[in-house]
Amino acid sequence: MQTQPIKSISNPKLSLNILSPEEVRQIHEATLHVIEKTGVRFPSERALDIWQESGAAVDRESQIVRVPGHVIEEALKHAPPAYDLAARNPAQDLPLDGNHVFVGTDGCGVEVLDLYTGQRRTSCLQDVADIARVADYLPEVGFHWVAVSAQDKPPETRSLHELLAIWQNSTKHVQTESVYSAAEARVAVEMATAVAGSPESLRQRPVLSIMQCTAPPLGQDGGSVDAALIAAEAGLPTGFMTMTSCASTAPATLAGNLVVGNAEVISGLALIQLAYPGAPVFYAAAQTAMDLRSGAYTGGGPEDFLFGAATNVLADFYNVPLSMGSFATGAKEPNWQAGIDNSLSTFMASIAMSDMLLGVGLLHGSRIWSYEQMLMDCEIFDMVRQTLRGIEVNEETLALDVIDAVGAGGHYLAQKHTRKHMRQLWLPKYMDRRPYTEWQEKGDNARDWANAEARRILETHQPEPLEPGLVKELERMIVGLETAVVQ
Repeated sequence: MQTQPIKSISNPKLSLNILSPEEVRQIHEATLHVIEKTGVRFPSERALDIWQESGAAVDRESQIVRVPGHVIEEALKHAPPAYDLAARNPAQDLPLDGNHVFVGTDGCGVEVLDLYTGQRRTSCLQDVADIARVADYLPEVGFHWVAVSAQDKPPETRSLHELLAIWQNSTKHVQTESVYSAAEARVAVEMATAVAGSPESLRQRPVLSIMQCTAPPLGQDGGSVDAALIAAEAGLPTGFMTMTSCASTAPATLAGNLVVGNAEVISGLALIQLAYPGAPVFYAAAQTAMDLRSGAYTGGGPEDFLFGAATNVLADFYNVPLSMGSFATGAKEPNWQAGIDNSLSTFMASIAMSDMLLGVGLLHGSRIWSYEQMLMDCEIFDMVRQTLRGIEVNEETLALDVIDAVGAGGHYLAQKHTRKHMRQLWLPKYMDRRPYTEWQEKGDNARDWANAEARRILETHQPEPLEPGLVKELERMIVGLETAVVQ
């Protein structure tokens, strides 16, 4: 199949004001207070050394660092405000310039609703490959996260098998959240270098970016920090994602949650800039509220929608791109709850112009993959994209000549103006606009149509493959780490 241009939201006419400049300043100053007085835990000897050399107070026993606010602010000034995420196919490069919103798959789910049986089962490497191939076809999907975990591969090299599977099945950019150690990161960089062609080519056109989750409240994961430093050294865009939850890993108030999450993220970004000034970094967030009945992660609700917009304002304040958790509904199956969660979360994050949106295809708070949900999520994004285009008003669109020609009581079907502009009107693939009698007679629905389309794509779409020699080289790198782990 022919490669389709990636769809994005670009320079929308609609906008949203969610935090005033004074409120942003208050959150920033509160964040610096937390980092300097309370501290953030960095369980990494390399990170602690960097902080100590930079003037932070480092407690080696607790691994908590307390950093003067001016150190954080000065470090963040080195972060580039814009850069591209490169793809194997240069036509699919993604400019993170503040003027585009791109959608990616989400990760890292552990179960799959099988496309052919509908049964829920444990995810495996073949699922990673199949999801990548379907996502490669869809123009709404701009980049990949590793959507599900390859649980049939060794934990120590699982992330590397996943990367290879995606590169073999797509030409789009890959962003991984599954590299948790320095050893994995070194091989991931080596693999990306081979795909790009050389270390300098990788630095100029990073075909891989890496995202690390923080360990709330006010903590980092040591292996992830070490991996992020290795990735940044090679020029890979690197981000830190907070997933603070109101009333459990953050204060119950939304502003308090923003402060804790912000402290986790900007302390990580500042560390990268202290080690490698000018390295491309991004802010990442998927804050939520604890479910007050069960204590569980919600994956939807008004707090999530507000966080989706507010976090982008913070990322803009620090002048770095944002990767924002969107979609990833708490619903257990594609249903009305999934539609509400994913529509509102995507609209709020998109109208605030979050550079990267995550979550397409996952259910139950990012645990269960659904192909049907993936395609319906893409329709949601396309609806939001069309909405944010707004209404263009000029001589052509006011159409006074056409209105005069048709007059009262006529119709516009035969007008050249109609033929010229009619394809700008949005048409759904999965929303049901059929006559009631047809709907009643056929008895099928959006989920059925999405399932059929996903099967068609999986069975017919074949992206440009990697060279066989390159595949063998990448496999050799993975086997090398597996052998080292065994020894």
